[in-house]
Amino acid sequence: MSATAKAIQDYSLLDDSECDRRIISAKKKLGDRCIILAHHYQRNEVFKHADFSGDSLKLSHHAADSKAEYIVFCGVHFMAEVADILSRPEQITVLPDLAAGCSMADMADLKKVEQCWKELNSVLDADEEVTPVTYINSAADLKAFCGRHDGIVCTSSNAKQVLDWCFEKREKVLFFPDEHLGRNTGYRMDIPLDKMMVWDFNQPLGGLTKEQIKVAKIILWKGFCSVHQMFQAEQIDAFKERYPETIVIAHPEANFDVCEKADYVGSTEMILKTVRDAKPNTRWLVATELNLVNRLKEEVKGQAKAVHFMSPTVSMCSTMFRTDPQHLAWILENLAEGNVVNQIQVQDKIQAKKALDNMLLLN
Repeated sequence: MSATAKAIQDYSLLDDSECDRRIISAKKKLGDRCIILAHHYQRNEVFKHADFSGDSLKLSHHAADSKAEYIVFCGVHFMAEVADILSRPEQITVLPDLAAGCSMADMADLKKVEQCWKELNSVLDADEEVTPVTYINSAADLKAFCGRHDGIVCTSSNAKQVLDWCFEKREKVLFFPDEHLGRNTGYRMDIPLDKMMVWDFNQPLGGLTKEQIKVAKIILWKGFCSVHQMFQAEQIDAFKERYPETIVIAHPEANFDVCEKADYVGSTEMILKTVRDAKPNTRWLVATELNLVNRLKEEVKGQAKAVHFMSPTVSMCSTMFRTDPQHLAWILENLAEGNVVNQIQVQDKIQAKKALDNMLLLN
């Protein structure tokens, strides 16, 4: 941060209405030099200021296509890294709050994945038999790992396409960091559960026998999203006792039992489209993040559609919630005055971009 840059402390006590005024003014001053991207899970007070919103795949395309000088990413750290990887060298990507991370992404780090690869090579020829797939919810160095090993990135929107691509190349997949997306996608591709083994990175050989590794089609990293683990199959049963006509729709990061009971399983974009396109007088029980569900509920209530959040417990992405109007106002006013704060810069872009490009070419 330069000596003339404004400090975040100067914004911490501002109320949201004052932040709104400053955000709108700074956006006007910056014009088309700045683009604001926001993930669907972002809080409303920030989401309303976005130029583009979407899930990880949609926002990846916006980042790659943007002509803006500054990309302000209202999301979490790995999303801003993707924007930095895909944008042009002269573009600058900024994350309003550097503390906005992802607990799922933190469950797989490069050291653990490299150890896993080494142990797989003690049982089989990993580079000849296994394609590494990292969910986009992961650090840039894991995307680079996939690039070095002829692997790929996936999102919840395109996981099936990615796995099809993988199995055309090699017999097996190492899928990290979310075991549930891998299992739910694989099962819907008719891969038996006993051909999908969970790799526990805290145990030798992932807690698997050599025979289990040899017969596995998908090796699932032991990781999960804390938000989507709040949803349970029993919640569906209890809700349907009251409203038997309910249609259940779930994100594939939810556990297997929830997805098996759901009528639809898909990404946030798919969830939004399905409910928006549904007939009037339908009732929906939705298993994904609270901010998205609440916005969808308000959007479709005039169409005689009832939208309900599946968990009785409040479940929002706490790290996404760190990005507030105060941080966004701070970032934008600094940019408007020529000061760059919280820039995200990925070091090993070439291999990470290779894995991301493999994904983007499928869409």
